[in-house]
Amino acid sequence: MTDIIQVLPDHVANQIAAGEVVQRPASVVKELIENAVDAGGTRIDLLIKDAGKTLIQVSDNGKGMSETDARLSFERHATSKIKMAEDLFDLKTKGFRGEALASIAAIAHVELKTKQTDSEIGTQIKIQGSKVASQEPCVTSNGTVVSVKNLFYNIPARRNFLKSNSVETRHIIDEFQRVALAHPQISFSLHHNGNELFQLPETNHRQRIVNIFGAKTNEKLVPVEEETDLVKITGFVGKPEFSKRTRGEQFFFVNNRYIKSPYLNHAVNAAFEGLLKDKKNPAYFLYLSVDPKSIDINIHPTKTEIKFDDEHALYAILRSSIKHSLGQFNVAPVLDFERDSNLDTPYDYKKKPISNPTIEVDRDFNPFESSNFSEKSTQPVKRNSGNFQKRSSSESWETLYNGLQQENADNNFTNIEFESEEVSGHLFEEEKQETQTGTFQLQKKYIISSLKNGMIVIDQHRAHSRILYEELLKNITVKAAVSQQLLFPLHLQFNAHETAMLEELKPSLEQTGFVFSKLKADDVEITGIPNLIAESEVSILLEQLLSDFEHEVPDSGFLQTDLLAKSLAKSMAIKAGTLLNMEEQLAIVNGLFACKEANLTPYNKKIFIRLTAEDLEKKFI
Repeated sequence: MTDIIQVLPDHVANQIAAGEVVQRPASVVKELIENAVDAGGTRIDLLIKDAGKTLIQVSDNGKGMSETDARLSFERHATSKIKMAEDLFDLKTKGFRGEALASIAAIAHVELKTKQTDSEIGTQIKIQGSKVASQEPCVTSNGTVVSVKNLFYNIPARRNFLKSNSVETRHIIDEFQRVALAHPQISFSLHHNGNELFQLPETNHRQRIVNIFGAKTNEKLVPVEEETDLVKITGFVGKPEFSKRTRGEQFFFVNNRYIKSPYLNHAVNAAFEGLLKDKKNPAYFLYLSVDPKSIDINIHPTKTEIKFDDEHALYAILRSSIKHSLGQFNVAPVLDFERDSNLDTPYDYKKKPISNPTIEVDRDFNPFESSNFSEKSTQPVKRNSGNFQKRSSSESWETLYNGLQQENADNNFTNIEFESEEVSGHLFEEEKQETQTGTFQLQKKYIISSLKNGMIVIDQHRAHSRILYEELLKNITVKAAVSQQLLFPLHLQFNAHETAMLEELKPSLEQTGFVFSKLKADDVEITGIPNLIAESEVSILLEQLLSDFEHEVPDSGFLQTDLLAKSLAKSMAIKAGTLLNMEEQLAIVNGLFACKEANLTPYNKKIFIRLTAEDLEKKFI
């Protein structure tokens, strides 16, 4: 019997490893930028074309590589970051597996130019599908330039699974921001198809956040700082009033490495307990410094998940430090119900000499002594003084009743007129009208309408969302909706990532009735909105829309239009708890059964149920 187990060739093993390391163009960007950071560069430039599918180029001014190191860097498991297994628990660099360049070279055309500071000439290497095409000396500046072209050229199936250019660009921007936020001492730049997206100078953490997410972010930040034997926490959290439905401004960094941790995210939300509105998420940029030996970062291929030795203590420290910062900067209300403000001592009294209180009594005071009442009202009363004046009293108490009987005799109640109340009709007139029309509202949530053989119970929110969904879908695909112009333009604040999403959705949003006069990072100006929504709801609606698109990430144009109509319909539909008059109830009932699909919502949930007379009779058995 022949042997069936064989060792895979290196190029096949590299392609398999590439499937784990390189999932999309953003994965290549992450690996190359992190290598540039480890090289000690003070300036890193990222250039991409066609969302990284055609070209990804990362250049730095770091220490560069020798000719031998340049050739070895493309071998599997070749790295300068670790030498033994124990080094995995004392990592101070980014990449350490030695598979990044080898995996990238297996599925793309890679060109490397590198030069050390003390060298007069550099090295240029060209690799295509793990095969070295050429290696020769070249003239280049100090540092390293890596160009990755035609990603997945030899794996067409992987290339076909890539999303649209806008979606892939969004992922690249995310990876770029994560590295840039972790290293404010390095200047970064990002260019896409010849357009400059980011130009970040060398600065501090706060200014780096402001440069990425807009100038108006500065007023939203509350500094957090805490240092213990276990962890040192620095960074910022956003004020509760600026919280959003999206999670685009939530960043954890452990030893300058971006991580995702639902456990620590729960600690932040616990610190904001009672300060956030429903379904709102706080912004935070938190930097944690821990002992490298107390964490394990080698549990996930992308190194975005970390295992801590003592998560519970870290949870408590993070939660308490954020609560302390919110209270220290008067963001969170601090109430002390046992404190008596009358016992507070003014600061001016600190140097005042202490004296014993004196009590003086006027022994000649007689409250029943008759005197002029007007004098009493105008005469000042001095307390705790040496010249204690007598208090004047009113006239004798008998004079209070003089003329009382005469006054009662003069009163004549026969001429008093009482205001008559107009009779407005029957008390239950509205209920009779409801019965006649056949609809009424139950618990401000359901609309009940009568049928020939029973009744129908309609969920008003779901019914309205179905009506709006079909109307919006028709406006986007068939005709433009009517827009109401605003007297004063509406200015909204979105970061660069959210503005890019709005730029992508702008044509479809304009079909629904939105009019954008300006659409730039940190400044979105709206001069027209659809007739169906109020001006105060525009910000909430767009935040929910961006949240939906961020989670679902539609690819094709039809899916994008469908998701846009679903999200807008869900946000614009009347909510449970809204009181509807008779005309509004009838409009929803008639509009629902005029829809093409009246049974289900856009999210495939039941809209109404039928109760026949037989069903009701069974309840009384």
